This record gives sequence, C-alpha cells and structure tokens, in this order.
Amino acid sequence: AEILHRAMKGIGTDEDAVLMLLTARSNDQRQEIKAAYKKAYGKDLVSALKSELGGLFESLIVALMTPTVSYDASQLHKALKGAGTDDDVLIEILPSRTGEHVQEIVKVYKKEFGGKLEKDICSDTSGHYQRLLVILLQGSREEGIDEENIEKDSKDLYAAGEDKFGTDEETFITILGNRSAEHLRRVFDAYRKLSGSDIEDSIKGETTGNLENLMLAVVKCVKSIPEFFAERLYKSMRRAGTDDDTLMRIMVSRSEVDMLDIRANGWGSLLMVCAFSGIIAGSFHHIVDTKMTKLQLAA
Repeated sequence: AEILHRAMKGIGTDEDAVLMLLTARSNDQRQEIKAAYKKAYGKDLVSALKSELGGLFESLIVALMTPTVSYDASQLHKALKGAGTDDDVLIEILPSRTGEHVQEIVKVYKKEFGGKLEKDICSDTSGHYQRLLVILLQGSREEGIDEENIEKDSKDLYAAGEDKFGTDEETFITILGNRSAEHLRRVFDAYRKLSGSDIEDSIKGETTGNLENLMLAVVKCVKSIPEFFAERLYKSMRRAGTDDDTLMRIMVSRSEVDMLDIRANGWGSLLMVCAFSGIIAGSFHHIVDTKMTKLQLAA
C-alpha cells in the first residue's frame, strides 16, 4: 500500500512501480492491499488509481484490482446493458466457468447491479440460444459418468441432427447443457464412432448464429478449456487491430487459473511475437509481457 501511495504521490505516476507490484500479487493479495490502503490513507485505492491512470492501462489495472467473481459479473452486465448485446462475452464466460463459480456470479450480479442475471439475459436473448444460456446459468451439471447412458446420449444426438431432416435442438440443448464434462467426453467419442464425424461438425451443419457459437463453445470447453481460450486469444489478435477487450478479459480472468496450460497449447510464443510486432502497444504491451514472463518463470 505504501509503495502504491508513493508511486501516485506528486506530479505524474510511476506506472512501472504500479505495474510491477500489482502483477506480482495474486487477486486475493491485491484485495488485502486495497483494504490496507484505505486504512492507511482514508481513500479507495481503485478510485485513486483511476484518477492517476488513463486509457487501456487504467482499464487493465482496475480489472486486476477487481475480485474474480465481481469481474465476471461486471463483464456480463456490460455485455447486457444498453442497446444491443455482446453475445461473445456470454458465450465465453458461461460455458467456461465451473458451476460453483457461475452460481457465485449470479449472487454477486444481483448484489452489485440490483437485478437478476437470468432476467437480464432473457430480456436480451431468445429461442434455443436463450434456453441453453439459462441452463448454463444454473451451474448445476450432473456429476460423474453415467455408463448406461453414454451410448443412448450419442444415439439421441445423432438422431436429433445428422440422422433426420431438420434438427431437434431441444435434444442437443438438454444433453450439452446438463451432462457432466467427463460424461460428455465419452459421449463425443461414441458419437464419432457412430456417425464417422465429430460432434462439432454436426453442430455446424445443423445450427447457425449464436446458438451454433454457444454449442461449439460448450463442446470446446468440455474437451479442453485451455485450448478454448488459446483459440480465442489467437482470434483476438489475428486481424488488423487487436480485440483489446477480449485479450484483457482472458488475461485477467485466466491468469491464476490456467494461463500456463493456455501457453502450453502453443499460445505463449505467438503472444510474444504479436506483442513485439506492435500489435499490443504501450503500457498494455508492457503488462501482457510482464504477466507472460512471470508465467514462464513459474513454469
């Protein structure tokens, strides 16, 4: 707390000091620093940082200072408020968090924003896409592997899609939204043997739009959450101009969860190439570089 106070004291701010201190601490430790700062100096640390910083660097530092569940809740609220919906955020967060974490998000969302997350999602979405989102929002997947239903589920999925004219979306939604991840992995293997193709191919051929994207996200997270995020990180930087919001959201939310595993999917070297090629600029480049360096040392 004292180091941050000195870094922000006087004319200008020592951004390097702020950066090095906060990225070297866990989220829990940053919350302790925030409490100590308020006790010592009688003001909120996040407000002080906002007054001293600016632009993307400010946004990233504020994100790092936010408790993990509160950060996810704020991202969902931002995606839902105002005109239009940022479906990419819903499709990224809800399939990739644990059931317990999703249930905590729902509680924090109500406490911090005064509304029900499910109600807000239903106001902004519709149809089968809405139904799958609501199922994921319950955070109550079945547990374990139901050996007796592996073959049945794979046959039901095949009958609901590739083996009929039209698509029975309800069957896809029920199975993908409720079965455990370990059970679904076995079902996907059985489905491949039955149909000769991957479940992703069936989803792409039978659905479109947000429903397709959400189902694919569920399947990818069931198979490998780090690989899911590695792909999203790649896509956030492959075009002209970086999708800073996605890059920031993933770096912040996964840094203490599975960033090393994401790097193991081939992401680490690509991130460095992109950063040093000028795709990530200024202080944002600095903080991404710093966090990745710490991860490399930890490995």
